[in-house]
Amino acid sequence: MDWQPVWLTLKLASTTTVVLLIIGTPLAWWLAHSRAWWKHIIGSIVALPLVLPPTVLGFYLLLLLGPDGWVGSFMQSIGLDTLPFTFAGLVVGSVIYSLPFVVQPIRNAFEAIGERPLEVAATLRATPLDRFFGVALPLALPGFITGSVLGFAHTVGEFGVVLMIGGNIPGETKVLSVAIYDHVESLEWTQAHWLAGGMLVFSFLVVFAMYHLEKRLQRTGH
Repeated sequence: MDWQPVWLTLKLASTTTVVLLIIGTPLAWWLAHSRAWWKHIIGSIVALPLVLPPTVLGFYLLLLLGPDGWVGSFMQSIGLDTLPFTFAGLVVGSVIYSLPFVVQPIRNAFEAIGERPLEVAATLRATPLDRFFGVALPLALPGFITGSVLGFAHTVGEFGVVLMIGGNIPGETKVLSVAIYDHVESLEWTQAHWLAGGMLVFSFLVVFAMYHLEKRLQRTGH
């Protein structure tokens, strides 16, 4: 069995999850605490991949990041290569596609904390950063675990977006879901069974581990 798509998929999912946590945490915090009327518009945009067909999202990303798109034209003007059909392009597409699966659990965790713990910390002269890192983040840990697991697993299983934005380049953009499609298209059922069965087992273990961690955190008081 060709393990290259497996390792490439794990690399993509790991990179995407880290990026999502970096950009998703402040976004989730803002969505949970902002009183701006337009936060619902931002929230709707973040949640759009939940209902938008992956091929539609991938198509518009391809146009945006391609040589004639706004982002692609700008990158070329400063001497950089365009992102479609590269690993970096896969990361960009995966981050956008999996964004709601990370932001929403973290946002829910921040909202569940309420204002009281933060107000108490403020009376003890804790700075905003101290309140965030010392109070909010520890209390929201279950949301971070859920978001990380869902973001990672969702990236592993994505197909439409990665195929549109990355194509099928061995060693560069040929991830696990695309490899399964190739085997099925070539009537190579044994190879397809191995890869698809492995994804099935992986998906079950991910969901099982997530539930197990949530129960343990609830028992320890987080």
